[in-house]
Amino acid sequence: MNVVRLELGSPVRCTDDAFGELADVVIDPTTRCVTHLVVQPRRSSESARLVPIDRARGGEEADRTIVLDGTVAEIGQLERVREAAYLRLGEFPVEDPDWEVGIEEIFAQPYYQGFDAAGAEVPIAYDDHAMWQYDRIPKGDVEIRRASPVTSADEHHLGHVDGFMVDSQDRIGHLVLEQGHLWGKREVVIPIGAVARVETDAVVLTLSKDEVGALESHRVHRWRN
Repeated sequence: MNVVRLELGSPVRCTDDAFGELADVVIDPTTRCVTHLVVQPRRSSESARLVPIDRARGGEEADRTIVLDGTVAEIGQLERVREAAYLRLGEFPVEDPDWEVGIEEIFAQPYYQGFDAAGAEVPIAYDDHAMWQYDRIPKGDVEIRRASPVTSADEHHLGHVDGFMVDSQDRIGHLVLEQGHLWGKREVVIPIGAVARVETDAVVLTLSKDEVGALESHRVHRWRN
């Protein structure tokens, strides 16, 4: 059975040229299958695209390149992932029957206190709106990025998701957990059976912190932009 490692941050190529990198992975939490890849173009100003997993395959093992079935222009025509909305705090985008809110970031408007000519404070009306940026993913799926935390069964933060080992049927066999910082980074490969649940931007294990600590780990030397 052909197993591919989907390492977040890996380079992504199309049939004619380099495209960018693997930003996120979209998963069906019920079947534990990868359904889509979120690929970020080389230019950060361009929006990431949602690529069906059947258009992707493993490429060069040395740098774990992911190869997409299509030219740069064709992949660039796929669904954009990132959306933005200016909403009142506590509000959410209009419910969509086909799409789910994935990774999200909220940017509250800054508050500035004003002063009059005599130096006295002048109250300013508070803006109760915020700019909300979020990813739009297929209904029922969840989205995992490299910053997504991994938590043990006894509620300890263990590290973050580095990637997944996926078989030829797009089923996840293992989660790759990265721990540590800078030169002390280590990775632990955890069977998917030890994962209690996968949610958007979060993974929770059935193992305790000590049980994960007893698993075999490997030191990694990885520098990312």
